[in-house]
Amino acid sequence: MSTATETEAEPTKGRVRPHQIAIFIGVAIAAVTVVSGIASVVFDFTHEEDVRRQVFVNVPDGLKLAFYTLTPILFVYGGVMFSQRMKNWERGAPDKRKTTKKNVGRRLRDFRAGVYMQTLLRDPAAGIMHSLIYFSFLVLLAVTATLEINYQLPTDLKFLHGGVYQVYSFIGDFAGLTLIIGLVWALVRRYIQKPYRIRIKSKPEHLLILGTMLVLAVTGFTTEMFRIALEGMPEYERGWSFIGYPLATLVEGWDNLAGWHQSQWILHVVSFFVFLIILPVTMLRHIFTSPMNMYLSDRERPKGAMKAMPNLMETELESFGASTVEDFTWKQLLDTDACTMCGRCTSVCPAHATGKPLDPREIVLKTGEVMAATGDPQVSPPIGVDSEITIGANSLFERISPEEVWACTTCKACDEICPVNIEILDKILDMRRYLSLMESNFPTELGGAYRGMENSGNPWGMSQSERADWAKDLEGVEVLDPSDAFDHEYLYWVGCAGSFDDKNRKVSQAMAKLMQRAGVDFAILGPSEMCTGDPARRSGNEYIFQMLAMQNVETLDGMGVKKIITQCPHCFNTLMNEYPQLGGHYEVVHHSQFLEWLIDTGKLDMSTARLDERVVYHDSCYLGRHNDVYMSPRNVIGSLGGIQIVEAERNGTKGMCCGAGGARMFMEENIGKKVNDERSEELIATGASRVATACPFCYIMIDDGVKAAGKEDDEVQVADIAMHLLEAIETGEKLGDLVAEEAEN
Repeated sequence: MSTATETEAEPTKGRVRPHQIAIFIGVAIAAVTVVSGIASVVFDFTHEEDVRRQVFVNVPDGLKLAFYTLTPILFVYGGVMFSQRMKNWERGAPDKRKTTKKNVGRRLRDFRAGVYMQTLLRDPAAGIMHSLIYFSFLVLLAVTATLEINYQLPTDLKFLHGGVYQVYSFIGDFAGLTLIIGLVWALVRRYIQKPYRIRIKSKPEHLLILGTMLVLAVTGFTTEMFRIALEGMPEYERGWSFIGYPLATLVEGWDNLAGWHQSQWILHVVSFFVFLIILPVTMLRHIFTSPMNMYLSDRERPKGAMKAMPNLMETELESFGASTVEDFTWKQLLDTDACTMCGRCTSVCPAHATGKPLDPREIVLKTGEVMAATGDPQVSPPIGVDSEITIGANSLFERISPEEVWACTTCKACDEICPVNIEILDKILDMRRYLSLMESNFPTELGGAYRGMENSGNPWGMSQSERADWAKDLEGVEVLDPSDAFDHEYLYWVGCAGSFDDKNRKVSQAMAKLMQRAGVDFAILGPSEMCTGDPARRSGNEYIFQMLAMQNVETLDGMGVKKIITQCPHCFNTLMNEYPQLGGHYEVVHHSQFLEWLIDTGKLDMSTARLDERVVYHDSCYLGRHNDVYMSPRNVIGSLGGIQIVEAERNGTKGMCCGAGGARMFMEENIGKKVNDERSEELIATGASRVATACPFCYIMIDDGVKAAGKEDDEVQVADIAMHLLEAIETGEKLGDLVAEEAEN
């Protein structure tokens, strides 16, 4: 068994630490600012072009000196404050996030997706609003830097004059206008519209941030307004300074224009200083930390895989999982400062939506609170907290309750929607590992599933001798002896639900019949097939997972199995993405993908297959968000004649969980509304007469939810795609036979 993990320590002796780099950057920017200020006095590179921008017009030398003195100090302050935060990240365990030739392309893609607002724009209103602020701010930052660069250049090299200056003025005014629009929009959303995910986390610092930026933007225009009026309304500003010039006409001729201009310039600079002060100590820091987090999001393991752990029967580790800040990796701690508190994760969490104690955003923020309060040095929490909240130790469970951790269905909706690629699910699963392995603090019902997996090889605790009973009435389904060499093309991995659950046995039978129709050479393991260990691993019991997985790998490798077909996305994910951690490497395909291939290649005759029904497909989390398989099940259903496909309100990457993932299948749901009831009502609301699933857990949960809503099979029929497909083919054949008989008669 491989024992390599992501958190293996790397040599650090003699290396420059990240927090030291932050100080260096702050000092370097400060030094450049000081040199810039000195150069402007010593060289005084002015130019007398007719169309130009004169810097520090009407600004006394004393104010100019104050600007070039305080600005470098604040840059150093910012570097030191960021350094202290980064020092707290360094408390975390190692994490392999190096940039290599192999991953640099993916890293840049993730970075671009973030900075281009691709994830944010999934919510158009919030995405456009944030884009107006973000891109406008970047443009204004570039406008300011351009002005300063031009200011320092020798007269012959200056470029900000004539037509170039006029275009520059237009860009600056346009960016300032869009920034104000974005900021006002943000204030309206937060304090007037008040969407739930924003309302429940609004803090005074949000108003401070938005207010400071709004003052900075508005005073930029008022300063420009008085400057243009003070300069005598130069004609070259007309039309180009399309905000500043019209405003200047309102104050043209005022007394003491010089005084008004100076007051606005001072207010503009003071708001800039306030911005620099609050930048590292409020959530505004995400301007830097979020892009960094997005760039570092690519990792070596597949999207659907949990972190590898060493062999628990051989390791010398004394503690497993995460219970303290130091148990998380430095990347997981960086997450806490990259969080924008937007609440998108909150808005899509099925547990939170149905009244459970879990809020994914709070998992991130509470981790950050513990890190901030127990660090050396202590730093401000990710966002302000109530004064009565106290943290006395670096234990994550000072702020996070086990009930929050166990409410998670591991659907990955929070990770998928996060605009800055925060890895929330990993944190929950790491804490589950600690609770399960170190504290035996898990829901009582899981004890039965654990005993079943450990003693019987499946979470239902059924006899392994019954694993192949579903195939007794089928001809040609070979049950293999693990001592024999594998001489078939495919191993059909039926899974525990497909073997023991009455509903899902029908799926297994339908799939076997479809493969036989297509002439697929397959066989099953029957009693020799053990649970893949997914319920154990997702509930934190790595010991049982490794026990089951190693047995399965030994069986599969001993037989020489290379290709596996699964009907359970949980088996699919575990066999394909996690068994390689234990040395098991196989070509694994989900039955939706396999059926799609059989149809596309013509191996399945679909010429008469027909269902005159309205069908809605329910996305499986472990097929979709964990493995990005969305279209294959839809294509299978879409291949049927007469079908009308409709989509639920939440579908694809935004699909809602059935409530069974993360071993929740084997836990009671006593708090709030049942997740499967919520999802089933949404599917029923589409008006579909059939619901198609591609996961045995989804089949069970959605069928139960539809029945709980008072819908029987003759109103809304729930079944796996394989069952719908087989029924359509057989129905088409029967109709064809009837037509043929009538023709003969």
